[in-house]
Amino acid sequence: MRLITLNTWSGRRRDALVDFVRRQSADTDLFCFQEIFHCATGKTDKWKDCAYELYMDIASVIPGFGGYYHTHFRDYYGLATFVRSPLAPVSVTETFVHKFKEFEPGEEEGLHARNLQITSYEVPGRFSVVNFHGLWNGQGKGDAPERIEQSRKIVEAVKKLEGEVILCGDFNLNPDTESMAIIEAAGLRNLVKEYGIASTRTNLYTKPGKFADYVLVSKGVKVKDFRVLPDEVSDHSPLLLDFDV
Repeated sequence: MRLITLNTWSGRRRDALVDFVRRQSADTDLFCFQEIFHCATGKTDKWKDCAYELYMDIASVIPGFGGYYHTHFRDYYGLATFVRSPLAPVSVTETFVHKFKEFEPGEEEGLHARNLQITSYEVPGRFSVVNFHGLWNGQGKGDAPERIEQSRKIVEAVKKLEGEVILCGDFNLNPDTESMAIIEAAGLRNLVKEYGIASTRTNLYTKPGKFADYVLVSKGVKVKDFRVLPDEVSDHSPLLLDFDV
């Protein structure tokens, strides 16, 4: 199977992004997206140059996929997983790992709650894909008490899952943090480290630090290929995982 995870930059490069998804859908079974607006038109104008209908923009070009959406800010911003038919999850759940579902962050909207979007499958063995967008605190991607706690809650949630696990997304963390080490210590292989990835950001990202995005897998996941795709459809790079379970 083939999975692509990508922080969409809230659709600031909407047309290129949607075309990328359309093209990749021919060979991809699972898409995990972060920073997805859904039915946000008229509800916000604070985040400029974003695609406020991005969920449906993507869904419209991959009709053979089932879509699943979970918000972590109000009712219009969050995580999306698209799954190619006939593969279909036997369960779809979410778990909050920072704050709670109805949390209002105040004037700085980026400080919103954070959740895990979990889709589980039987093929026939059981495995789960955990889509995640980690806490942003405006202070870089180092450790902080709330990030340590977030990682502990992620581990608690992952340990409850049956079968194999793929944890992916934009963690907003540097690779050498205690926050990442806590997650790795749960028995997950950090493929960004293992494959010597030098950066998960595109040239559209001009700030210091070139890491944010990760794919971690449990020991029973057979990794056939893992790489960063070159497409500049966001300030984050798409990560591709080819795997068996």
